[in-house]
Amino acid sequence: MAIGSGLGAQLGIAAESSYGTFVAPSKFIEFTKESLVLKKTTAQSAGIAAGRLVALSSRRVLTRQEVSGSIDLEITNKGLGVLLQALMGTTVTPVQQVATAAYLQTHVLADTAGKSLTIQKGVPLTTGVVTDKTFLGCKITSAEFACEVGGMLTGSFEFDGKTCDEAQTLATASYPNMSVFHFGQMGIKTGTYGTETALDGIRKVSCKIERPQHTERFYAGQAGLKKEPISNDQVKISGSLESDYVATTLDDLHTSDGATSLVWEFIGPNIASTYFETFRITLPAVRFDEGPPTVDGFDVVKPTFQFTGLFDGTNPIKIEYMTTDITL
Repeated sequence: MAIGSGLGAQLGIAAESSYGTFVAPSKFIEFTKESLVLKKTTAQSAGIAAGRLVALSSRRVLTRQEVSGSIDLEITNKGLGVLLQALMGTTVTPVQQVATAAYLQTHVLADTAGKSLTIQKGVPLTTGVVTDKTFLGCKITSAEFACEVGGMLTGSFEFDGKTCDEAQTLATASYPNMSVFHFGQMGIKTGTYGTETALDGIRKVSCKIERPQHTERFYAGQAGLKKEPISNDQVKISGSLESDYVATTLDDLHTSDGATSLVWEFIGPNIASTYFETFRITLPAVRFDEGPPTVDGFDVVKPTFQFTGLFDGTNPIKIEYMTTDITL
């Protein structure tokens, strides 16, 4: 019997082979909070009948269903490949590094057609009985990563889904031994793509990747459920670098509106040989929209530079994830 509070909750995920078709969860993610819910649209008959003062309960109909919400979590050294694949769009197979226990996942930005998830949520009653809510056809519409002085690397994923199925069997959760990426492992590099150099003075970083999609694909003959959302705008990439004013590197880029490659990475413990646990976002071209330094009193000047991620015409936008996970 589970604990009758959020302490007994669980989230299991699995990549779907076809949109909205249940796949039993194969990974269980540790999360800090979630808001996944079924949203329904109803219509109520308003027919006039002599003497009837209240609308008939039998004449209320359920016309459509969908799912929305988010999952917040800490970025760990294992188990997040399925989420990263659903965000970035490329079908990824981890590549073993020589003959070691290290496996590299390279998630290159691509269309997310066919990349949907089954997310099964276990919600405890106060009695300790855990209820099942299985969300089908979940597509990631945005994800934001952030880390600051003294903190862990966190991620917040927004979802749009097809429906909620409460008739599935709740899977038994299991978790591998994991550690988290954190500020002590963080580095920022800028410069020419492939030869970026370390940037000093950075205290906080965030990066958001938005995947705009047409989520209103409700058609006749679909029993009030949507078809798979389709990308309907360019991917939006934005973020910020909060810093102490130790150099004019970013300030000069803001002034000139010049482009630079930006690499944000976390290098953890050694796995084997020259391979280390890694989480790395590479943006081959960013331009700074805001952030010229201003003096606000006696303290050290602390500009925050807002950037937009763009395509440099050649090199891929990607997330690299080095773990011991043999499969996603």
